[in-house]
Amino acid sequence: MKHRAQQDATYSPRPSHLDGGKVLVCGQLGLRNCTSLPPAPPRRGRRMVHPPSPRRAAPVVGPSAAAQRSAPRRGASCSLSIRLNSMMLRGVAHGAKDTFNLLLARSQYCKLGLNFSSVWTEVANRSFPIHSTYTTDTKSREENKKTIESLYRLSVDVKKIRRLKEWVLLQDVAYVKEIAGILQEMGADETTVANILERCPEAILHTPAEINSQRALWQLVCQNEKQLIKLIEQFPESFFTTEYHDNQKANILFFQELGLKNNIITRFLTSAPNIFYNSVEKNKNVIETLQRNYLRLGGSNANMKIWILKLLSQNPFILLNTSTAIQENLEFLQKNDFTDHEVLQLLSKLKGFIFQLTSTTMQKSMLFSKNIFKCSDQELKQLVLKCPALLYYSVPVLEERLEGLLKEGISVAQIRETPMVLELTTQIVQYRIKKLSALGYDIKSGTLESLNGTKKDFEVNYGKIQSKKERPIFNPVAPIHIED
Repeated sequence: MKHRAQQDATYSPRPSHLDGGKVLVCGQLGLRNCTSLPPAPPRRGRRMVHPPSPRRAAPVVGPSAAAQRSAPRRGASCSLSIRLNSMMLRGVAHGAKDTFNLLLARSQYCKLGLNFSSVWTEVANRSFPIHSTYTTDTKSREENKKTIESLYRLSVDVKKIRRLKEWVLLQDVAYVKEIAGILQEMGADETTVANILERCPEAILHTPAEINSQRALWQLVCQNEKQLIKLIEQFPESFFTTEYHDNQKANILFFQELGLKNNIITRFLTSAPNIFYNSVEKNKNVIETLQRNYLRLGGSNANMKIWILKLLSQNPFILLNTSTAIQENLEFLQKNDFTDHEVLQLLSKLKGFIFQLTSTTMQKSMLFSKNIFKCSDQELKQLVLKCPALLYYSVPVLEERLEGLLKEGISVAQIRETPMVLELTTQIVQYRIKKLSALGYDIKSGTLESLNGTKKDFEVNYGKIQSKKERPIFNPVAPIHIED
């Protein structure tokens, strides 16, 4: 019996109301807002006082045996049965971080025959570290205070950077003072420096050597540093992209050898920087493909250079295409009975955008136009030459613009007569029709030439119609014919 009593003091019976995922926690741990559990249902049969089987883990009991003797019975005891996952949510162990540390400790102490009282004592005494060193990010998640202080001294809106590109402020190394000094050397004032760093905060992550190299590169095509700092303020992302410095330099020299003026190259650097990321060999290959096809289609050597430079000036993104795509699109046009002269005509009108298409999309657009206008292949070809938009725009775009015109009361016959109106968006067409209707012009019975053209062309046509409407019925200064 004495032996059984010792076992009772060592092993507490597993309550029937606890399952494998619950832990009995006593009020001696210093927990707040403890609530009593309802009395456990009575156990049937003989009470088991023997220790559990070695194959099963011993029940986790919080208080010691002495504490159990001094505490009230089950119904009045300050005990709390909580699942481990709810512990993390409700902050039982003084917060989720302590709970995480508790689980780590439990995994270390989870061996048969060990007493868990020491673990609970450590939790109650908060002997575990409060902050965990584990992080899912390779970079520090704390902002660099030195970087922020340097930006504040330059009157930079740090809140704007934090909202748009917070990751810049988290980097361990930044060159705020150095980059600002280089910009000031080029003539930028305090406001300009702040604007540049707010629009492109990643500039402070580049080394001064990288920025000075980029500065020397752009000076090859800029007239002076005043122009350079103005370009940097307008297009900071283009200037501070230093990963392709070697390709940029090689392409600038190639464009200069090709005959492009520095102001055109400068426009490429700011509006089409991607073409400088290509290797110079790829850009040379595209230019050579265009030159070869220009001569094959009947162009002359005397005009080839002018044609190439004009094509590049109008659409530098042509260099992003491959030589294979250019060749396939030209062959598609020739297979559809376009003569060599007509192909060159289309290239000039489309400004090289035809190379951004595929033969499949062009075929679908031509078939759609043929079905809408009920025309033959030869008539379709003439419509395409008259309005290359029928070849360039996709079927959904053409459907939307055609539907917008029909809703305004314009007939298919009118559109076929003036297909260039399909180059205008639905919003532009509605705006122009509204202005003309205010002058009493009936677009349904008139010609669509009044709608056609650029904004400048439309304003000229609108002015002519307006002056005609306001013209007096008679001319008061005209001579009066009197009968004798």
